[in-house]
Amino acid sequence: MKANTIIYPVRDLASAKSVYGALLGTEPYMDEAYYVGFRIDDQELGLDPNGHAQGMSAPVPYYPVDDINASLAALTESGAEQVAEPRDVGGGMLIARVRDADGNVFGLRQEPAE
Repeated sequence: MKANTIIYPVRDLASAKSVYGALLGTEPYMDEAYYVGFRIDDQELGLDPNGHAQGMSAPVPYYPVDDINASLAALTESGAEQVAEPRDVGGGMLIARVRDADGNVFGLRQEPAE
């Protein structure tokens, strides 16, 4: 399984949108005040202007999971620490963040039920 979403916390959304647009050579597919998203094939790069306020201090890779609660349970049982409760970020998509024993943070992303 590979992380197919990486979220960058940004303070200046307009500047970040310009920089990552130049890097990726494309316009964002989603351009809102709360999130700007770019897609290249099956990889998403997101810019979150609220990320710092939510405790993000660096880019966070998000891994797709079928059941976010079961995945969190398995990860915490294996030694990970949950750092953000599952929350709906719109349209039923759920995300949560965990930290491994070395302090590395990564996220889980569950697609909305069909």
